Amino acid sequence: MTDHVFFDNLKKYRLAKHMTQERVAEQLGVNAQTVSRWECGTTLPDVLILPELARLYGVTVDDFYKKTSFGYENYAQRLCSVYENSHDPVDFMRCREEFLKLIKDNKMTIADKWQYGWIHMSMMNFCRDVALEWYQKAVDDPPQEDPNEYAIACMQRIWMYFLLKRGDEIVAECKEKVKNAPDDSIQTDNLLIALIYAERPEEAYEIFLSAKDRFRDNWHLFIHGGDICKKLGRFDEAISCYETAGEIGTYFCDDLDCLAQLYKETGENEKASACYLKMAAIYNARGYDVEADMMKRLAKEASEQVQAE
Repeated sequence: MTDHVFFDNLKKYRLAKHMTQERVAEQLGVNAQTVSRWECGTTLPDVLILPELARLYGVTVDDFYKKTSFGYENYAQRLCSVYENSHDPVDFMRCREEFLKLIKDNKMTIADKWQYGWIHMSMMNFCRDVALEWYQKAVDDPPQEDPNEYAIACMQRIWMYFLLKRGDEIVAECKEKVKNAPDDSIQTDNLLIALIYAERPEEAYEIFLSAKDRFRDNWHLFIHGGDICKKLGRFDEAISCYETAGEIGTYFCDDLDCLAQLYKETGENEKASACYLKMAAIYNARGYDVEADMMKRLAKEASEQVQAE
């Protein structure tokens, strides 16, 4: 690449922006003679000033050395084209940062606005595909490796499908897995989760009733059974389910958290406060001081609600 391409581009980009050498000099904190010498090829811009010059002309530094290139309306739009070509999250963040500067300065054109929307839509699709890929990798692992984390992975994957408006698909998948493995409590629990998200508590309740005696050691199933009963207004049954989960042994005070939420929703704030205090004691014993303090605050709020009543 010969040097004249670089110098010619400096002038081409400036004229495309309808800027005088004086205006460019003012923006960059140099004098007009310096800009003139750059364009004539007498001197080169300092390497530290090149990024600012590129941003001013709506190009990248690399564009200065290309025979066929043109200046964009602004630097954000140029970075948008970079991201469109690479689909690299790093380029997305660089592009987003430049658009945020325009937003802060209230300089967004119609083109800027739709391109800002587009990069987020594209990134959303990228993140969707990555999320689905890694949720699938997680549930493809043997559940015995870490049962609690496996259960979380399954639940998150099911939730993702509902966020994507693919709820019928995941419900059908869960039903098929239960059909193929009727003695697998994990698959039955996943079906309950899918039906809860699908707002089909009556159907979920019938499945839970037929499963609870067969899977007495799966505390996840009783937590979700309690959630189903709560949705149906069967509060005593919900409490019993949560207590059974606690007797089996939950992962992170799930039973007490569910009980506290139920008591709050039914106006039994004194019982809710007691649940929060129990959780605070457990968290303190485990060394989770931040979580313990949060539970103490919730217990205090519930107690204050009792006094207010």
